[in-house]
Amino acid sequence: MNEEKDTIELMENGHSIYLPHLSIDCVIFGYHEQQLKVLLLKWKNRNRWSLPGGFIKNEENLRTAASRILKERTGLDDIFLQQFHTFGEPTRSERSPEDVEHLSSITNTPLDMEHWLLKRTVSICYYAVTEFSKVDPQPDFLSEQCEWQEIDRLPELIFDHRDMIEEALKTLRLHIYHQPIGYNLLSEKFTLPEIHDLYETILGKALDRRNFAKKLLSLGLIKKLNERKSIGAHRSPYLYKFDKRKYEKALKSGIVLVI
Repeated sequence: MNEEKDTIELMENGHSIYLPHLSIDCVIFGYHEQQLKVLLLKWKNRNRWSLPGGFIKNEENLRTAASRILKERTGLDDIFLQQFHTFGEPTRSERSPEDVEHLSSITNTPLDMEHWLLKRTVSICYYAVTEFSKVDPQPDFLSEQCEWQEIDRLPELIFDHRDMIEEALKTLRLHIYHQPIGYNLLSEKFTLPEIHDLYETILGKALDRRNFAKKLLSLGLIKKLNERKSIGAHRSPYLYKFDKRKYEKALKSGIVLVI
């Protein structure tokens, strides 16, 4: 995808290609070995950070637009994706004249500033989860960096993007009780400590190891394999895997993981 060409098209003919005043922002969470991070973009020549996002093409539905943005930044197709909130406060997307001038200098194109940059934009937000060690983040045409940042050590963010992250994290912590989020964050085969650490990290609280494992097994959400993982002398814990069929059946019948 030629993002420079797309950006020029946006600035010159945005009204004929994209829906006006409506955008998508994506909170992409990454998990790896008890670390939870979020993917951020750093603007070119400015110490400003933002979430990955973009406008919606006229022929796209919302999920298609969000999936396109995710693939551009992560290169991934098969990723858990969930719409969670819409942000539309009247002053949420105000830009200073310096911001507008900066964008103009980067694109080197005439800007329809009144239409695209100086008016209110409503943002539909999605969150996604992935294993961040498998991702090679890619900046867009307007940014110089695209990288994972620790969830509790975020840099200064533009507009209401910090609020978006906080709302996404709150939603993720609710959904993990009744969504198959772990499929994207663990290997196909995993140990009980590994899935326990995943839930503890996302929920941000300690969980009783024994009760947590008993609950997963009693609901049939995971199954024990006749295989062990060798992780050192005298340490060979059993491996487990998600029972996807039972998990999906449990979700449809309204079973919630209470831990």
